[in-house]
Amino acid sequence: MRAAEVYDYAVVRVVPRVEREEFVNAGVILSCQKSGFLQAAIALDEARLLALDPAADVDTVRRHLAAIVAICAGEPGCGPIARLHYRARFHWLTARRSAIIQTSPVHTGLCTDAEAALAHILKKMVL
Repeated sequence: MRAAEVYDYAVVRVVPRVEREEFVNAGVILSCQKSGFLQAAIALDEARLLALDPAADVDTVRRHLAAIVAICAGEPGCGPIARLHYRARFHWLTARRSAIIQTSPVHTGLCTDAEAALAHILKKMVL
């Protein structure tokens, strides 16, 4: 049996009207330092987003959420941020900001399988 490893995660939130501070959980970013794991899982409930703001630009939100997944993967087309060390990318993605796409505070846990932990947190916090 593998030893448990520490991981950090943050929930990705869509805040269509920042001044109202209402949000929809739309994904999770998880990083496991020991194994070098960094991945995001996204599941946007567009109906919930539109319930908060019927004028929300869903296509733009989808593109920004896809960019988070691509930056986690280090895809070359994502510019200099995607070329950073995976922990620097995690910290950049989870930095506090006042924008339509935000993240929760970073939380910590233990797992033996980072992908399974990501799927579990996505199911619990987003789906």
